Amino acid sequence: MDYEKIIDKYYPEDDELKKILLVHSRQVADRCLLIAKKHPELPLDKEFLEEAAMLHDIGIFRCNAPSIQCVGSEPYICHGYIGGELLRQEGLLRHALVCERHTGTGLSKEQIEKQQLPLPKDRSYEPETLEEQVVCYADKFYSKSHIDHVRTVVETAQSLEIFGPEGVQKFLKWVDMFE
Repeated sequence: MDYEKIIDKYYPEDDELKKILLVHSRQVADRCLLIAKKHPELPLDKEFLEEAAMLHDIGIFRCNAPSIQCVGSEPYICHGYIGGELLRQEGLLRHALVCERHTGTGLSKEQIEKQQLPLPKDRSYEPETLEEQVVCYADKFYSKSHIDHVRTVVETAQSLEIFGPEGVQKFLKWVDMFE
């Protein structure tokens, strides 16, 4: 699978948004591959990990986040769901699930309802497979609005507090698994 071709399809211009997407996605992919290398005992599909990490934010262009050059109309919280729809259209079902399940440490049906998030309420968006968890975890260390900064574990845990204590606890479990 040629993830560069898919990125070029949805981001045809070599503009600031595409640069942000590519830098961020490469950071996440490299961290995923490092985790796979450090943990040969984990049955991780390295090729899929890289592809999924490079495509996990494919839907951001449809969202409204001017600070990262996104001028779409949808709320940013929807970028994973939108990316999932795009990748399903490309026939990439496993990759689509990674897109949908990487926000925070995943979003449960209960969180979606309680916080009245603008997402379909018929399912959970929590990472299930090991690869989904690794991409979700790696993503948390990098912000698209501060592209040169790598968060520490403490900074990352603090950034997840907005998702509640469950999200922080899940992240800290992943720290134990992947570091």
